[in-house]
Amino acid sequence: MAQDNATAEVLEPRDDDAYALDSRTVSAILDAVEAQDSARLQELMEPFHAADIADLLEQVDDDDRRALIALMGDEFDGDILSELAEGVREDVIAALAPQVLSQAVLELESDDVVDLIEDLEEPTQETILEILEASDRVAVEQALSLPEYSAGRLMQREVVMAPEHWSVGEAIDYMRAHDDLPEQFYHIVLVDPRLRPVGQTTLGKIMSSRREVKLADIVEESFRTFRVDEEEGDVAYAFNQYHLISAPVTDGEGRLVGVITIDDAMIVLQEENEEDIRRLAGIGVESLNDRTLTIVRQRFPWLFVNLITAILASLVIAQFEETIGAIVALAVLMPIVASMGGNAGTQSLTVAVRSLATRDLTGSNAIRVLRREIVAGLVNGCVFAILMGIIGFLWFGTPMLGAVIATAMVINLVIAGLAGILIPLTLDKVGVDPALASGVFVTTVTDVMGFFVFLGLAGIFLI
Repeated sequence: MAQDNATAEVLEPRDDDAYALDSRTVSAILDAVEAQDSARLQELMEPFHAADIADLLEQVDDDDRRALIALMGDEFDGDILSELAEGVREDVIAALAPQVLSQAVLELESDDVVDLIEDLEEPTQETILEILEASDRVAVEQALSLPEYSAGRLMQREVVMAPEHWSVGEAIDYMRAHDDLPEQFYHIVLVDPRLRPVGQTTLGKIMSSRREVKLADIVEESFRTFRVDEEEGDVAYAFNQYHLISAPVTDGEGRLVGVITIDDAMIVLQEENEEDIRRLAGIGVESLNDRTLTIVRQRFPWLFVNLITAILASLVIAQFEETIGAIVALAVLMPIVASMGGNAGTQSLTVAVRSLATRDLTGSNAIRVLRREIVAGLVNGCVFAILMGIIGFLWFGTPMLGAVIATAMVINLVIAGLAGILIPLTLDKVGVDPALASGVFVTTVTDVMGFFVFLGLAGIFLI
């Protein structure tokens, strides 16, 4: 449908963030909803991808969301459900008319249906399962019976396969004769008589080869399969590491049961990256769409742990009460030592946790990485030690005070670098998620050691 000038102006992308929903666009859509102008709404939303519409539904409030869904009517695309954040997905499903929900679900591939319903409440799951055809329902229920976060949950059952002895012409004739092929696929999987995958060939090679060429002669050199119970994080890593586009999934007997495509693998990688970032901040699985009470419950435990570690650091400070009382300048300077150590530790920790997640930090290169962190901490410590030594002398007129804070700075930055690497490595070895627990331990080490070294040296050389 053609856009008028006003619409084109509203949809003009902003230079600073071309892919974000412009506030003018959102306002225009909400105005159309308020006016119950379905023609205008369709005109505004026609250029939008399903992901953009999902973003819109996540950003508006509950009342506007329900009104928008109602006005969209039969134009609601099933792909929107796949793009929605979990926090609003169930609300959107509840707001859809039964016939609209049915049509939306039937448009989805089996892996998208599994992803859609696995986190929903059981009554909502049953509602969606009842919509599916019998064969699709069985496939989805079988996928849901597999371990969570496994390749079986990630795969789609729709797969194009061919006997290993077929020619290019036979494969093309087969595809043209069947209208039940997946909407999108990249490979034809070759199988033996027991339905075990033995190779795969791309559609590009098929279309560029003569009809008499055997499929077995144009298979890809790099061919990998995944077990149905294999952890999805390992699958996503393999896709990224070996540049896979799609790969077959096999059952316990090695038979082909589905296929995983790159879009699903990249979603897993993105989710794992986001999860690491959230865990480093101690906020768990949280999104902008969570309710206030949910956010409070998720954040409280780690805030409580931080309180305990802060009390521990305060107990260290309390041991030097007389020293601080004698030299008040120490109270002014000691937060600088702890803060610098904490920031340096966080820098090393972030690199270590990400490197562990990508399998770049291992036992074979840990010693080299530790040496690097020691040297980096020593160099940075010396630079900032000179700077703070000068500041301490000029500020308080005591040369020894400058020397004390300089020495403490060097020691704490070296300790911070070591802690940022050793703590996540140790937690990973004992089976504890380093992204979840490392931050608390690193902060505790840098605070406690920073206060102890600085105040201890002050007590020895200044009193």
